[in-house]
Amino acid sequence: MSLHIQFRPVASAVVLAASLALTAGASAQDVTIAHPQGETTLSGVPEKVFVIDWAAYDNLTALGVQIDGAPGSNAPSYLADVLVDDLINVGSLFEPDFEGIAAEQPDLIVVAARSSTSYPTLSEIAPTIDMSVDNTSFVEGVTHNIETLGEAFGLQDRAAELIADLDAKVEEARAALDGAGTGLVVVTNAGNLGVYGPDSRVAWIYNDLGMPSVFDTVDDGDHGGDAISFEYLLETNPDWLFVVDRDAGVGNEGAARQLLDNELIHQTTFWQEDHMVFLDPQAAYISMHGYQGLMLLLDQVIEGVNGAA
Repeated sequence: MSLHIQFRPVASAVVLAASLALTAGASAQDVTIAHPQGETTLSGVPEKVFVIDWAAYDNLTALGVQIDGAPGSNAPSYLADVLVDDLINVGSLFEPDFEGIAAEQPDLIVVAARSSTSYPTLSEIAPTIDMSVDNTSFVEGVTHNIETLGEAFGLQDRAAELIADLDAKVEEARAALDGAGTGLVVVTNAGNLGVYGPDSRVAWIYNDLGMPSVFDTVDDGDHGGDAISFEYLLETNPDWLFVVDRDAGVGNEGAARQLLDNELIHQTTFWQEDHMVFLDPQAAYISMHGYQGLMLLLDQVIEGVNGAA
C-alpha cells in the first residue's frame, strides 16, 4: 500500500527549513546541469525544491536534501522514514498543478519518466531538470543522477559515498546470480501475466546483474509487460522467477502469489525449487530509478538467491 501523507495546501505561507545536509555542502556558484531535455543553470544552491517524480524524491533524500513539494499520490512505503507530513501537493505524476506550482515559486523543479512531458511548461515557471533514465543503462543512469544532483546541491562527497555503496551492492548481486541459471521477470496486473525484458523498468536484472534470460525478444512497452500464459512459463521453465505485483504497486490489493499458485506453475523448476523472488512493487514499478529503492531491490535479489542456495 502507498503511504498516506498529510499535504499542506499549495501556496501556503509556511516555508520549510533547509536541511542540515544541504546547507553544509552549499555553494553559491552557478551550476549548469545537462539533462535529456537541454541545460539548466542554477544560481546557487536551490532551497525550495519540488519533485514531480518519486525517484527524484528518493535520490534527493538519499543525498540529504529536504523536499518541499511532491506528487499527491503513489508515495512509496519504503520511503516512510524520509516522507514529511507537510509536503506541498504538486499534482500527479502525469498532471502537475501548474498554477499552484507557479504560485509557490520553487527554486528547482525535478521531472523524470512519467512527468518528463511536463518539462516545457514547468521550465517556464522555474529552473527545471529532467532526470529520466534509459532502462538499458539502468544502474549507470541512477549513478549519473546521483552525481548530477550532488553537483547541483554541493553534495559531491555524499554522492560519492552513495555511488560506492551502490557499486558494491551490484557486485554482490552479480556474484549471487553467477551460475544460478536462467531467469525471467514477470509482472502481474489485474489477473493477467506479463513478462519484462532488457528494455524494461527492471532491465537491471538482465543488463546489470548478468541474469541470462529464457527469451530472445519481448514487447514490454505496456505497463503490464508482454502478455504471456502459464503455459509459456512452463514451456520456457526458467530457473528463477522475479515477480512484480503491479496491483500492489499502485495501491490496490496484490494477488501475485495467488495467481501463480496453480497446477501448471507447480510443474516448473522455479516453483519446485522455491526460486521465486517477489520484488518490492513500488520500488520496481513506481520509483524504479530511485537510489534507495534500487538498493532495496538488490538486497531482495541477494537475499532471495543466497537464501535458496
